[in-house]
Amino acid sequence: MTNVAVIGSQWGDEGKGKIVDWLSTQADVIVRFQGGHNAGHTLVINNVTYKLKLLPSGIVRSEKISIIGNGVVIDPWALLEEIKTLQNQDIIVSAKNLIIAETANLILPYHKEMDEIREDTAGKRKIGTTRRGIGPAYEDKVGRRAIRLMDLRSETNLDQRLDIVLQHHNAIRKGLSKKTYRKDELKKNLIKIAPEILKYSQPVWKLIDQFKEQKKKILFEGAQGVLLDVDHGTYPFVTSSNTVAANAATGSGCGPDTIGFVLGITKAYTTRVGEGPFPTELIDQDGEKLGKRGNEFGTVTNRKRRCGWFDAVLVKQTIKVAGIKGIALTKLDVLDDFDEIKVCIKYQLDGEEIDYFPAAVEDQKKVKPIYKIFQGWKLKTRGARNIEDLPSKAREYIHAIEDLVASKISSISTSPERDDTILLEDPFNS
Repeated sequence: MTNVAVIGSQWGDEGKGKIVDWLSTQADVIVRFQGGHNAGHTLVINNVTYKLKLLPSGIVRSEKISIIGNGVVIDPWALLEEIKTLQNQDIIVSAKNLIIAETANLILPYHKEMDEIREDTAGKRKIGTTRRGIGPAYEDKVGRRAIRLMDLRSETNLDQRLDIVLQHHNAIRKGLSKKTYRKDELKKNLIKIAPEILKYSQPVWKLIDQFKEQKKKILFEGAQGVLLDVDHGTYPFVTSSNTVAANAATGSGCGPDTIGFVLGITKAYTTRVGEGPFPTELIDQDGEKLGKRGNEFGTVTNRKRRCGWFDAVLVKQTIKVAGIKGIALTKLDVLDDFDEIKVCIKYQLDGEEIDYFPAAVEDQKKVKPIYKIFQGWKLKTRGARNIEDLPSKAREYIHAIEDLVASKISSISTSPERDDTILLEDPFNS
């Protein structure tokens, strides 16, 4: 038995929600360790759709313990609204099955406004954020001026912390000719909701240690994907946190030896939301077809995703950087109706072939994909639950991906439904 970390191996939107939900049937504890309500997970269970942003995917099962770790930044109003929405769908959310790290940092209204101001004034240089205040909240965390969940326990402490953080933000707002923030109104609103959110607050690091002693199975759930990692992604078109598996330990309060298996969720093609380089992007009928068949719209923003062929160079790189031991291949069924399918196996940069994605954004924009072409299977894979049920050409494509990214495929998802999954290796017993 081992604990498992689940991360996205591309730019996010790989289908982590379904896979985490599927794995959570075995897990006792599900931990969300980074990001904020900019990352959406969609679960489809018995034809009922649940859209999650902050809450771990395990929350749909009341017998599981769901944890929001210290590495997550939390908009308290968005969290309470999400809890209310789930409760209206007859999902039980209580202090018994939801725990929030007392050291988690809060996203407050001025963070969201700063996010919007920056994007609106950046013009063509905009990052393409979700405008939910994630980046500015992480900046305050690193700048040691953030409001943490535990600060809501003491009105005196909250007052002092607000003085510190608003001194910083109001100086910037004055420089941008924006209205300054008044502490009293914000403090009043925070004190009002404090009891509603503090009831979930606990020292998560201590609980995880207890769960380890009790031999409970722990599933660590990442948000976004490795290519949006602030250190290892397509900087500056990235998120503001580390999305790699190593952050599962830091973002929840445990040692790296707690995590035994890293599962990389990998879409059978490639998508991206927002700005930034995308070597295999298809701005043609094939790209439109992928988007339509895959229903490629963001869970959080409903923005149309950019679509392209599978990029084996990128995925192989993220596997190395993130320590991925196995791949969960998703949305294979989206490719069912293509005559031919392309996979990027190398790049061409300034007339030379390279086998990695360069770090400089100028080079990332210049690389041209070198493709290997596979014959499409033109048969239905949707709903398949055994590898033998897949067409031979689909199996050839799967094995080729394994070889090109130098990693085994642990499972294959053939529809949004939880049970439409082909299990080749159980991560919890690897």
